Amino acid sequence: MKTIDEELVGHTVVVPEPLVVTAERIANFCRAMGENNPLYVDEAAAKAGPYGGIIAPPAFVASLRTAESAFDKLRATRGGRGLMGGIDIEVVTPIRPGDQIRITSKVKEIYEKTGRSGSMVFTVIRSTLTNQNGEVAAHIDYRMMNRPAPR
Repeated sequence: MKTIDEELVGHTVVVPEPLVVTAERIANFCRAMGENNPLYVDEAAAKAGPYGGIIAPPAFVASLRTAESAFDKLRATRGGRGLMGGIDIEVVTPIRPGDQIRITSKVKEIYEKTGRSGSMVFTVIRSTLTNQNGEVAAHIDYRMMNRPAPR
């Protein structure tokens, strides 16, 4: 029973414009999350810390809506939205105010599982965030769950 769109594996979407990270955006994220670590919210304390200034908390990268275009492509081919099945974040380089983040999202894998409620298709989209210096800032793996398309 073939229910997986294997031709989508490797499909890549590049967000054309970089996302500019601001101190205000980091502060707003921290307020919303109840985050009060001085490395993220206190300029004087952060300056004396290991990074020499404010950095974004690791979960901040998930707020950048990085896989949106790749998800739109999947919705068009599958005829539905699906559910978010999980997210894995690997921060490689701290994100700082003033960074210009470029995002490339790629369908990493598609696999099928059968559970109590029947068959489910999982799609893993890996977004790579790169800063203005060409350094990888983070990798984010999003898992989206759908029911197989009816035959």
